[in-house]
Amino acid sequence: MSEQHTLDGKVLLLVDGSSYLYRAFHAMPDLRGPDGEPTGALYGIVNMLRRLRRDHPAEYSACVFDAKGKTFRDALYDQYKAHRPSMPDDLSRQIEPIHHAVRSLGWPLMMVEGVEADDVIGTLCRRAEALGMKVIVSTGDKDLAQLVSDRITLVNTMSNEVLDVPGVTAKFGVAPERIVDYLSLIGDTVDNVPGVEKVGPKTAVKWLGQYGSLDGVIANAAGIKGVVGDNLRRALDWLPMARRLVTVDTDCDLAAHMSSIAESLRARPEAREELEDIFNRHGFRTWLRELEGTLDAQGATAADAATVPAPALGSGADLPREYEAILDWPSFERWLAIIEAAELTAFDTETTSLDAMNAQLVGLSFAVEPGRAAYLPVAHCGPGAPDQLPRDAVLARLRPWLENPARAKVGQHMKYDEQVLANYGIALRGIAHDTLLESYVLESHHKHDMDSLAARHLGVTTIKYEAICGKGASQIGFDQVAVDQATEYAAEDADITLRLHLALYPQIQAEPGLARIYRDIEMPVSRVLRTMERNGVLIDSALLGRQSHEIGGKLVELEAEAYKLAGGEFNMNSPKQIGEIFFGRLGLPVVKKTPSGTPSTDEEVLQKLAEDFPLPKVLLDYRGLSKLKSTYTDKLPRMVDPASGRVHTNYAQAVAVTGRLASNEPNLQNIPVRTAEGRRIREAFVAAPGTRLISADYSQIELRIMAHISEDEGLLKAFAQEEDIHRATAGEIFGVAPQDVQNEQRRVAKMINFGLIYGMSAFGLAANLGITRDAAKLYIDRYFARYPGVARYMEETRLRARQQGYVETVFGRRLWLPEINGGNGPRRQGAERAAINAPMQGTAADLIKMSMVAVQAWLEREALQTRMIMQVHDELVLEAPDAEFDRVRAALPQLMCDVAALRVPLVAEVGTGANWEEAH
Repeated sequence: MSEQHTLDGKVLLLVDGSSYLYRAFHAMPDLRGPDGEPTGALYGIVNMLRRLRRDHPAEYSACVFDAKGKTFRDALYDQYKAHRPSMPDDLSRQIEPIHHAVRSLGWPLMMVEGVEADDVIGTLCRRAEALGMKVIVSTGDKDLAQLVSDRITLVNTMSNEVLDVPGVTAKFGVAPERIVDYLSLIGDTVDNVPGVEKVGPKTAVKWLGQYGSLDGVIANAAGIKGVVGDNLRRALDWLPMARRLVTVDTDCDLAAHMSSIAESLRARPEAREELEDIFNRHGFRTWLRELEGTLDAQGATAADAATVPAPALGSGADLPREYEAILDWPSFERWLAIIEAAELTAFDTETTSLDAMNAQLVGLSFAVEPGRAAYLPVAHCGPGAPDQLPRDAVLARLRPWLENPARAKVGQHMKYDEQVLANYGIALRGIAHDTLLESYVLESHHKHDMDSLAARHLGVTTIKYEAICGKGASQIGFDQVAVDQATEYAAEDADITLRLHLALYPQIQAEPGLARIYRDIEMPVSRVLRTMERNGVLIDSALLGRQSHEIGGKLVELEAEAYKLAGGEFNMNSPKQIGEIFFGRLGLPVVKKTPSGTPSTDEEVLQKLAEDFPLPKVLLDYRGLSKLKSTYTDKLPRMVDPASGRVHTNYAQAVAVTGRLASNEPNLQNIPVRTAEGRRIREAFVAAPGTRLISADYSQIELRIMAHISEDEGLLKAFAQEEDIHRATAGEIFGVAPQDVQNEQRRVAKMINFGLIYGMSAFGLAANLGITRDAAKLYIDRYFARYPGVARYMEETRLRARQQGYVETVFGRRLWLPEINGGNGPRRQGAERAAINAPMQGTAADLIKMSMVAVQAWLEREALQTRMIMQVHDELVLEAPDAEFDRVRAALPQLMCDVAALRVPLVAEVGTGANWEEAH
């Protein structure tokens, strides 16, 4: 049988090992094995190869590295790669271990003296293509785009980019067969191959489109006007050499290194014993335990939960840095060409305010590789500020790059940068990654600010904002900072962001559940949140003014009543005076004490005392109304944006460990709804003229998730038959038919249903129901007897949480519980309760985020004017024009229920009205 017949339709997976070698080295922290030897590049390569084999199964494969020594290109041009520094010693010491690991992982390794890895890959691609094979090349090298064809595709594991023929055309502006011509014109800074001076990607694409090829450009050089035309004519003698240097040789002699693809490149199984030795020797404990079979399907134990051990602080403080300020147009054009050609650019903005909706742009920073970054100041006005490029002209020139979805960008909290640029009418696109969200997905229980991330993952102490701007009353705005200082700070931001991405993203890719949360939920919902924040919500300030006046009158009445009950005037907000009145003058019982030993008067104490005594109840009412007045009725009108006439909250995406969103300025999540005054606040959130509000929220979502996760037959049946779940539960607990359940019995069942979700004990249930602890325990025992699946779930979850240090949502979000095996008794018990509740609350958070993405996509797809304006807990609020109202109201429940298929049906309930309270 011929090789053609044998291989037709098979897949060949090729890895550009040399491309990933340096990237892995710079991406990873300064990892060290037990013997003190560097292991970061080794870890990165092994992680990437294992993931590639999982993501792209192939019967044939090879990992290709550059061999030592010169190649034919060095003979052609003595400056080829001349600017490259020698390989860092810490990397060269890892080369042999990396080669050993590659072979042990079952990858054929190819390294041909006198031939670059690119040329070996090019030759293998064309041979495989001729045999009818499909070829996947994993690389970060843009030069290899010239190889892409109907059968050859490039994938980049660092940026998650896939380049087929249309992808190459979309990214570079030219088809694969014109990439050599394109690179000849713009040059290749990585390999030190000059192009035509001042000719960047746009000019090259324009010329190739106009004249068809490099030969066509050369033939028409005499007619090309301007400075670039002069530069082209000066480069005519050089261009044939440039073309030879950037052309991948696809006809190399590989006979000494392989007989045929079928015989030499067949993927082999992993050499288990060799891998055990490698993982043990270099300290890769998690992988070692996987091989030894001591890990369950959930992954690592809590002790090994971090995929990459944190480096020692300060170990990366001397990372190489090449930062520059862009102060003239030639520098600008040079950097524009760099970011246009980069596969991924770290991008950041410096502004005048943390309030993104009102922030003014002061400068922008870019990084394209670790240690190489630039700052573009546009509005520094401090003493001695140099001439800067005008902001409007800069933004006009940058707009095509900023708005190009094919130009991949990474940032830290990119939602903020989106909002800032939106202030200038620019729609930032191409947001491929966000290090804030990468950290949040990987380690929601840690801090996600850049300073903390850099210390934790890179071992770098970053320049603090206060170090250049000062603190307190003496703090200056960033526009007042000297440009040289601003450059160090801002360029570092972009540089560190890129390094963090290269350190964090491989860890996410290695975990399918985390990759899904990041790719399908957190990144898409960030864009939706930006849109919602921009939409804002209309506020009836006059109504709030009237409510504030009414609340003020009630506060005066409550104050007088409190003075009467206390036997004299006192400071209603003074814990000391309240304590003297409670425990001295009135002789109320001491519920608990503060750490200093004095009787406490906190909220919990007031709640307890209010059950039996009038003054604590009055104080609680006073505090509630006072907070309502100061936080909402007085403050909301002052927060209306004069330009839009609306209030624009900020949705914080990386705060709650469960995945829930938080909001601030104003906090929409915390408006009280149990009091009449609290509910009336919602009346001030109104629909614009000609529109109505539509509110949709999931019904009993956490109970439905409990049924899904626990797989309890009783709960599944009750939801499947659309029963009143609390009535059904009451019937089971009290042994009566559902139709005979009394209201009090249903109340008990409802308290148990919701209480157990939050890990409530018999003591807590007794306190909430006002019954004895024995009675509460009896109810819980009956519940577990009727719903054994729930009891089993709770016990298994506690055990799993202790073993691995985290629990997971249905969709793979990881919810860490640092105190599950440590801390004192109460904290540990709290962690156990959280372990039971977190999967429900986290899954509910995932579902509402998935709904937001689905609803926003539908609104945009259908080109509707309806706007999503709020997300609060499990509720979405939309503002729909009258002409679209019926259509949106009808579509919304199905959109929300179709985002996932659980073992029980999802139900979304819809309300409508002229204001939020009416619609809710």
